[in-house]
Amino acid sequence: MSSESTEVWTGWYRDRSGAEAIVITADGRHVAARIRGVEYTGESFAALTAADEGGRALTGCVLEWDLPLPVVVDGAAQQATLACLLTLGERADLSLTLHYGGAAFEACVAGGDFEGALERVRRQLPAGADFGRRLLQAA
Repeated sequence: MSSESTEVWTGWYRDRSGAEAIVITADGRHVAARIRGVEYTGESFAALTAADEGGRALTGCVLEWDLPLPVVVDGAAQQATLACLLTLGERADLSLTLHYGGAAFEACVAGGDFEGALERVRRQLPAGADFGRRLLQAA
């Protein structure tokens, strides 16, 4: 991943063995996280696999992170935060909550479809409001 186009978000990894702080990186096409010494990468959050361990999928856990996502209204960017909660088990469940303007806009999707959940949040924004930037193309 190119450092010029890579975003870095901090968050938490939780499973039956406990919790630990993690760093998630995204370059617009791939995401990655190092968890307990193992590097997981994938084209989506719900498809993170460990390349060094035969492609073992990340499962049986919860990932949680926040990221800044400005909202633009009438050409002016306003601060907002997107809270993300991904449960990886038999299926991936993703919950996004945008905290903006004193309100919370939520979307939950099965399958971990980040773009689909983000679009659901976008449709809830007031008329004329939109996200100030793109996050991930495929994640």
